[in-house]
Amino acid sequence: MQTSLLLALALANGVLGQSSNATTPTATTGSATGTAASASTAVVTSLGLSVEDLWDLFVGPVANATINTTVAATPVPSTSLIPPPPLYYSPFPAGQQNPAMPKNQSLSFPSNFWWGVASAAYQVEGAAKAEGRGPSVWDVFTHRVTDFIADNATGDIADNQYYLYKQDIARIAALGVPYYSFSISWSRVFPFGRGEINEQALLHYDDLIETCLQYNVQPLVTLYHWDLPLYLQNLYGGWLDETYTQIVDDFVNYAKVIFERYGNKIQHWFTFNEPIVFCDEYPYPENYFRATTVPPKQQPYVCGHNVLLAHGQAYRLAKSMGINSTISFKNNGGYKIPLTNSSADAIATQRAWDFNEGWFANPVFINGDYPQYLKEYVSGFLPEFTAEQKAMINGSADLYAHDSYTSQFYFAPNNTIEACVANSSDPLYPGCFNTTYTYSDQDGGWNIGPAADPGAPWLHKASDWLPTFLRYIQDTWKPRGGVAVTEFGFAEPFEELKTIRADILFDPIRSWYYRDYLEAILLAISEGVNVVGALGWSIFDNLEWADGYTVKFGMQYVNLTTQERYYKASFFEFVSVFKEYQQGSNLTIA
Repeated sequence: MQTSLLLALALANGVLGQSSNATTPTATTGSATGTAASASTAVVTSLGLSVEDLWDLFVGPVANATINTTVAATPVPSTSLIPPPPLYYSPFPAGQQNPAMPKNQSLSFPSNFWWGVASAAYQVEGAAKAEGRGPSVWDVFTHRVTDFIADNATGDIADNQYYLYKQDIARIAALGVPYYSFSISWSRVFPFGRGEINEQALLHYDDLIETCLQYNVQPLVTLYHWDLPLYLQNLYGGWLDETYTQIVDDFVNYAKVIFERYGNKIQHWFTFNEPIVFCDEYPYPENYFRATTVPPKQQPYVCGHNVLLAHGQAYRLAKSMGINSTISFKNNGGYKIPLTNSSADAIATQRAWDFNEGWFANPVFINGDYPQYLKEYVSGFLPEFTAEQKAMINGSADLYAHDSYTSQFYFAPNNTIEACVANSSDPLYPGCFNTTYTYSDQDGGWNIGPAADPGAPWLHKASDWLPTFLRYIQDTWKPRGGVAVTEFGFAEPFEELKTIRADILFDPIRSWYYRDYLEAILLAISEGVNVVGALGWSIFDNLEWADGYTVKFGMQYVNLTTQERYYKASFFEFVSVFKEYQQGSNLTIA
C-alpha cells in the first residue's frame, strides 16, 4: 500500500528524517531554463510513501506488546465478582452495620434506558502498527513532541485491547453491563485516511462487534475520537482544510465504508467525539506537521466548520442508506453558572455557552448556523454556510449526546467584555469570559465540589448541578430523541501514587461520584427531562491523552506490565445503582 505526498523540503526543520524504506524522490529545484529558485520560493518534491515509510519518517520506532495475537476469553472467577463492603458483607465475620440512606422509591430509570461503559481506540487498543494501521497525529504527539505527554507515554501498547477484547467484553458482561461504547480507528481502516481500505482492520472490528453481541452486550460506535490519520494532516492540513471539501469528503467516505459494514447492527452511532476539544487542540506544535497559513486563533473554528459539514453529510448519508439507528455526535462541557447576579456575568456566561456547547449544538439542533456571539467573531474569516448546508446540518442528530463531567462558574473579564472583544491580544479573546471552580467570596469561596486528581484540575464533583444542566439542554436545544450522557467519570485523587493493589481498587470518591451522579440523572428524569442513556468513563485505566497514564479514570485497574485487569469498587457501585433503580432490572450482584 503506497501513496504520494507532496512536501515542502523542510528537512532542516525536522519534519522528515532518514528512512531506509523511503522511495528516492525526484526533486526540481529550479526553472526549466535552469534558473535557480529564489530563497522565498517553496521547493517541493513528490515522495511515494508506504505505510511503513509514514511510521519511519514521522513517528519512529514503536513498542510492541508481548501478547500480539487475539486471546480467547476465559471465565471470570466468581471471587472477582464479589462487591466490596458495604455493597456486600460475607456471613462471617458478622457485625457490620451500614448507615447508608435507603433507596428513594419514587425514582427509577425507564426499562429502555441504556447504560454501559466507554473507551476510545487510541487510548486502549495498542497494537500501534499491527495489521496495517497507519499513524495518526497522536502517534506524533506521543513519540515526537517534547513534553507533550505528562509521563512521555505512548499508545503503542496501552491496554492492548486490540488483542484482549474478548476477555474485556466477558468481564463487563459478567457484571451485567449491557452496552459498550468504543471508537473505530480511522487510520486502521484507511492507513492514509483515504485510498485503499485495510481489510484486516475491518475483520478485527467485525469480531469485536460479534463478540459484544455474543455476550449480549450492545456495541455503540464512534467514528472519530481524535485520532486523525497523519497523512491527511500533512497532505492538506487535516481539519484545517480551507477548501472545506477534502477533509469532509475523506471523512464521509470513511463513514460510508463503516456504515455499509455494520449499519443497523449498531443501535447508536456517533460521528464525532467532543469536537470542541479536538478542534481546540489546534494550533498543533510547530515543526512536526505540515505548516498552515490559518492564523492560530482562527484554527479551532476552521476545524469546527469542517466538522459540522462532515457530520451533516455523514448523517444524511446514513439515513439515505436505510440506517434506522440513532446517529448523533458527542458534545461536551459542563453547566455554566454565573458567578454573581451582575449583568456582565450573565453576558459572560452566555458567551461561554455560545463558544462551547452552542458552537456545535446550535447549528445541529436549532438553525444550521452559529450562535450570536460566536458568529460575530467567525463571520470575519469563515465562509457563510449556504442555505443548502444549513438545511443539511440542521436536524442532523437523533438525540443530544453529551459528555458531561462537571460544572463551573463564569464571570466577566476584569477589564470588561467590551475591552476584551476589542483587543485580539487579550488572553481571553475571542470568548472573553473567565471561569472558576469556587463560589464567590460573598458565598464563602467554597469549591463547587471535591476536586479530582491534580492532573485533572478541570474536574470537580458537581452532581448537584446536573439536573439543572440536563433541563437546560432539553429546553435550549429541544432534541427530538432526548438527552444521553455519553461520558461521565472521575479521576480518583492520587491513585497513581498507590502501590498496594487492594488500596488501588478501593476508590471511594469515584464511587461516591457515580452514585450521586446517577441519582442526579434519576432526579432529572422525575422532573420531566427525557434522559435516555448514560455511559461511564471508562471501562478501565487508559492513556488519558496528554496526561498519559498519570491520571486514572478507569472502573478497572490495569497492570500495564502484565495487562491483568481488576474491578474497582466504583464499578460495583456504578452497576449497583442500575440494579436498584432500573425498571424490570434482573441484575444480581453477588
